[in-house]
Parts: sequence; structure tokens; C-alpha cells
Amino acid sequence: MPEGDTVFRTAKRLHDALAGGAVTRFDIRVPGSATADLTGQHVRDVTPRGKHLLMRIGDQTLHSHLKMEGEWAVHRPGDRWRKPAFRARAIVATARAEAVGYDLAMVEVLPTADEGRVVGHLGPDPLGPDWDAADAARRLAADDRAIHVALLDQRNVAGFGNEYANELLFVRGIRPTARARDVDVTGLIDTGARMIRANRDRVPRTFTGDSRPGRQTWVYRREGKPCRRCGTLIARTDLGESATAERIVFWCPMCQP
Repeated sequence: MPEGDTVFRTAKRLHDALAGGAVTRFDIRVPGSATADLTGQHVRDVTPRGKHLLMRIGDQTLHSHLKMEGEWAVHRPGDRWRKPAFRARAIVATARAEAVGYDLAMVEVLPTADEGRVVGHLGPDPLGPDWDAADAARRLAADDRAIHVALLDQRNVAGFGNEYANELLFVRGIRPTARARDVDVTGLIDTGARMIRANRDRVPRTFTGDSRPGRQTWVYRREGKPCRRCGTLIARTDLGESATAERIVFWCPMCQP
């Protein structure tokens, strides 16, 4: 599942492949930006912001979001694509590499000066150079909703998705339904930042320290299985601000009182 660490690695891969090169092909296959043509412009950098990707080309930015199914692949020019062409939403090529964005949920070309319109609402990013833990804790502490819901709100902290929320709350011993205002948000944010940074450069991610298949998580997708700490069966429910925003939640009834 694409979360902040996945987006960070994707941005690095795209930056290493494209930065500094002149665009030889620019093809956006979504309404609104389909007519944009940045051919001949130079790729300045590719930067992650939470779950968002910002590819800066000339004075424009190609903004994309992976959502659940999206992926950016890097090919050598002329190589066969790994997925069918109809799934491509964006293609950016230079003489050295060709980047193809498959199944992207959000694609837009906009002036770099206007990036605030698409990412200005985001909270602090623990993988960003301007990470502000105190601001992230302040935002969470002011949230009146369940802590699991508050953690997923990218306006509070940018980058944590459902897997991180489940695992982080287990590690901190916090029931997902606890109100954010009643939680040690400073400790929670500190643990979350260390957790996502530890996973930033490794695949697959692991929360337990064990990277073997089936051993990477404490509670996520382990409904009905014994807790790795106490043996209590892991519980599952759905939780969200609204019915359409619900996410699957896993927790240990004993370890997260």
C-alpha cells in the first residue's frame, strides 16, 4: 500500500533517473492536463510531500498521487513497458530514462509557484526537510475525533496511511477509538516519525523488525490471530469520520486498553 515511505522511495527513484535531463516525451492522459507539453524543458527535481509527488519541470510541476493502486515505473528508453499502455496516465521521458505513471488517481500540471494549491493544506511530513514534530502534535491534540481517524487526516500529519496508523497505535498501546485529545500525542508522533524513517529506505517495510513474509506487522491484517506479545486474538472493526471514509482497523484488546 503506498504510504509516505513508498512515495519517498518513488520520488528518489524518479529524481535519480530524470533530474537534469531535457524532456523528450511528455504525455499526460487525463482531462484537464492532456494538452500540456513540457517537451524540451529540463527536469529540475522530484520531491515527495506526504503522499504527493511533485515533479518540477522548467517552471511547471507535474503533481501526482498514487492513492491505492498507483505506481511510477522507470524504464530505459525503448524498453517494453511492464503494464498495458491503457493503464498509463503520465509519461515523462529524457534521453536516459522513461518514467510511466500507471493507474495514478490524481495527475495535474500546474505552475510550480502554485504548488500550495495542491499540497499547502498538508500537515508536517516526518520525511520532509522541514519536519516539525511540535506542530504535528499540536494539530493532533486539537482534533476531537478518534485517534485512528485523526492520524489518517493528512492535514494533521502528512504520510501516515492505514497500515502505519494500526501499527503505530499498537506499539504505543493506544485503543484506536480513543479520542486524540486524550492521547500522549507527543510520544505518538515521536514513535511514528522514527517508525516511518526506519522504513524509508527498505522494502518490504517492517514494524516488528522481522522482514520475513507474514512477520512484518503486529496487528495489521492479523484479525483472529494471536497477538505476538500477549496471545490475545487480534480484533477488527471499521472506523472513519463517515461511512465512505471508513478504514479497516486492527488492534489487540489486551495490549491496547
